[in-house]
Amino acid sequence: MYLIVGLGNPDRQYEGTRHNVGFEVIDRLADRLFVSVEEKKFRGYYGKGIIGGQKVILLKPQTYMNLSGESVRAAADFYKIQPEHIIVVYDDVSLDVGQLRIRTKGSAGGHNGIKNIIAHLGTQEFPRVKVGVGAKPPRMDLADYVLSRFSKEDQAKMEDAFKEAAEAVETLITEGADRAMNRFNGHKAGEEK
Repeated sequence: MYLIVGLGNPDRQYEGTRHNVGFEVIDRLADRLFVSVEEKKFRGYYGKGIIGGQKVILLKPQTYMNLSGESVRAAADFYKIQPEHIIVVYDDVSLDVGQLRIRTKGSAGGHNGIKNIIAHLGTQEFPRVKVGVGAKPPRMDLADYVLSRFSKEDQAKMEDAFKEAAEAVETLITEGADRAMNRFNGHKAGEEK
């Protein structure tokens, strides 16, 4: 069984912001699996599906980004899911808009949601799919930047990126991390693979 977590902030005011790309990817994945992510538990919304014969739990924590680990830990404990089967999808300001990067482990890299998950799981060894949202402009506060929305042009790239990140999660589960990394890392959404 796998736990697939998309990071974001609850409340309508955060919809469509850079920080909420994890939620967007979970929505695309739910559509692909014909499931809804509307049941409330684990301080979040969740749904159940199947990818490549494996049961999966899709989770959108509702704790606000900085406390994401509380929701992840609650779901992981309930279903007895080991960290190597917890896939976290989130925004990354060090990647170009729409670029994907898959990692099997690593530090938080300054991302507060990931920092909190590491603290709650007690390990950095869980797979993640990072979705590039572009670097913040000089002299702009990072918090303001990640809570801002995409330009029209960038939004089109992000739509492709959301679909590709959903595919990347499926590939991680069905074909393993090496195949997923070879196929998706460094690739920009909308480009030929």
